Amino acid sequence: MFELDRLFQKSNLIPVIIQHADTGEVLMLGFTDREAVELTLKTGTAWFWSRSRQKLWNKGESSGNFLHVKRIVTDCDTDTLLYFCIPDGPTCHTGARSCFFNEIWKEETP
Repeated sequence: MFELDRLFQKSNLIPVIIQHADTGEVLMLGFTDREAVELTLKTGTAWFWSRSRQKLWNKGESSGNFLHVKRIVTDCDTDTLLYFCIPDGPTCHTGARSCFFNEIWKEETP
């Protein structure tokens, strides 16, 4: 089993990218601490540390739109996580499928 202490050597809070397990679409970015990772592993749903509320939260606890984690990987520096998930519904609190929908720039095609 992977030693979780390796993830938190640089910081107690690290980013976690949520990607749709079937489509590959990036759904959201959140932050996690060791306790949230442990709860994710225990429950099979994504837990995060809310920086605004300063508390743990299970995505979907109020909306019902849980993220069911199918696979977890870490980056080469072992300081960022990637969760492959199947969402129960929209991932974004706005009701959008993904939190990434505000386009800033797009290369024009000739």
